[in-house]
Amino acid sequence: MGFKFLSDEWFAEVDKIREEAGDLEIPEQLADLKLNLVITEAPQGDAQMLMNGGNIEKGNDPDCATTLTVPYDLAKKLFIDGDNQAAMQGFMSGQIKVDGDMSKLMSMQTVQPSDKQQELQEKIRSMTEA
Repeated sequence: MGFKFLSDEWFAEVDKIREEAGDLEIPEQLADLKLNLVITEAPQGDAQMLMNGGNIEKGNDPDCATTLTVPYDLAKKLFIDGDNQAAMQGFMSGQIKVDGDMSKLMSMQTVQPSDKQQELQEKIRSMTEA
């Protein structure tokens, strides 16, 4: 049984899996990066997520310099399916809205996740409802 993307249970399971993973060997370019996300059109209503040093966390950081607004279906493609092409299409079509420091996003373009981050992503994908 999987957990519904962005549900309280899903975030709790992500936290548990991340803690079990230990040191993720996060690339230097991601280590200090924080991005707030507002996920619209989610089944449970708009949701807030924080990308903090390459990790997914529930909520937003009020001191964060950049906030992305992304529709639920696109967010799932990006953060669960790992579909990087969907990100480019989302920007080009105006589905992804950026408020704040755009340079934070640009720094992510060339960064490859560590092997341990990729393993964590696969565990998150496998525990998320289709």
